[in-house]
Amino acid sequence: MNLVKRFWTALVLLTFLFVVLQYASRTVMYLVLQAVVIAALVEFYNLARRRRLQPKNGPGIFLALLLGASFFVSGLSLEIALFFGLAGVGLYYLIASRTLEAAVRVTESIALTVFGAVYIGFTLNFLLPIRFEYGRAYLYFLLAVIFLGDTGAFFIGKLIGRHRMTPIASPHKTWEGAGGGLLFAGLGAWAAQAVFLPLVPPGEAVAAGLAVSVAAQIGDPLESLFKRAAGVKDSSNALPGHGGFLDRLDSLLFAVPFFYFFVRFVWKPVG
Repeated sequence: MNLVKRFWTALVLLTFLFVVLQYASRTVMYLVLQAVVIAALVEFYNLARRRRLQPKNGPGIFLALLLGASFFVSGLSLEIALFFGLAGVGLYYLIASRTLEAAVRVTESIALTVFGAVYIGFTLNFLLPIRFEYGRAYLYFLLAVIFLGDTGAFFIGKLIGRHRMTPIASPHKTWEGAGGGLLFAGLGAWAAQAVFLPLVPPGEAVAAGLAVSVAAQIGDPLESLFKRAAGVKDSSNALPGHGGFLDRLDSLLFAVPFFYFFVRFVWKPVG
């Protein structure tokens, strides 16, 4: 039954993802991204609450949406968004901290609230400039590399994995699996270059794929570390058979901005 749930959930998600990436306007994609950011951010805060920590949804979502708006609204720079977002979070805590008990816990609460907003709201929104500054082909290349890298890490790790890479965060992740992820990501980049980015030299595409895979393999166990701290397997049950939104996004959170910077400053771009 779980495999059936995983299949149908994956089919729906992949179909929706394709439609958004292929056909959605900039406004629609922006709005979809913000909805996903909010869902994943709430899951992150709920993980923290399992350890009796107290991040706040309201100011965190406010900061995340303001950071997201800087990718969409002309004239709203990231610096301005970050300043007013932090000022708004600070003002909230000044007003809300009315007891000594609340004041004692305000540092950890602010830290978690701000970190979650930046960790998810800042990183994921780089999908927008990749899509509309450089084009669909770059996004398809990126997603192919991440998907194949994750697949390779899973199967190679299952097959020959012996040496644990992050025993505390994710005991099942191994160095052999990580190597398999790099191998599949490199092969995926080589194939995706031929299909989506034929003007990019194959060697550069493979190098980009390997670098993106490294970034993805940092994001994945980091999210696992948060779940291990909370004592849960999945960030939520929002996606039947797949856990939560944060579980599906973990490999993207560092890989997406890294790839944007790679395209912007190394490829500049080609084509």
